[in-house]
Amino acid sequence: MRRLKTRAQFQAVLGGMTVSKTAHFALHARALAAASDVSEALLFPEPAVWLGAMVPKRWAKRAVTRNTIKRQIYTLGAEFSAELGPHAHLVRLRSGFDRKQFPSATSEPLKAAVRSELQQLFARARTSVIGAKP
Repeated sequence: MRRLKTRAQFQAVLGGMTVSKTAHFALHARALAAASDVSEALLFPEPAVWLGAMVPKRWAKRAVTRNTIKRQIYTLGAEFSAELGPHAHLVRLRSGFDRKQFPSATSEPLKAAVRSELQQLFARARTSVIGAKP
């Protein structure tokens, strides 16, 4: 599994389709073009599973919370990478977790809630058209 690193890669994947959504997350995906497309080859040099995480400050104010969520995204992405196929994927946090329910930025209940929701997100992507194995 490769990670998205550049702004151009993130924008390219956001321009693709939304594969699945949960209450807090959205999974965007983009099929990788043929090797003859030069601009695509510069963005994604090898046909592999590419994964990025977008956790904006708007929805997770504390850096420790953003980093915890990103770690969960990359860990579960690695577990599901074999089922996602050679596409570029981006997990985007689209709403915040309630600070009254999860007061600690790295509490076990928050980690469990994030992990559970990400598992649902990747499971839905597995059954979608772009996430299905050829």
